[in-house]
Amino acid sequence: MTDTPLTHKQALAAVIQALGGTWDTQRAVLALRVAGYEPTSDEAAGKEARHNLRELAEDGLIVRSDPDQAVYRLA
Repeated sequence: MTDTPLTHKQALAAVIQALGGTWDTQRAVLALRVAGYEPTSDEAAGKEARHNLRELAEDGLIVRSDPDQAVYRLA
């Protein structure tokens, strides 16, 4: 049996579910780096984190706690 690595989205979802709390771009970037994501730049890291946070919100795992800020919490 081979272990398939998690996608960035799956890794971020697992960390969010385990830790809870609020999630912004910086916290998501840190979680992705701990999960093994090695971005080419800080800009690329932020872009990937925001993309994954939006996708997790679309999936219903997290919701924006304030419509004027990109801060999320578990749904």
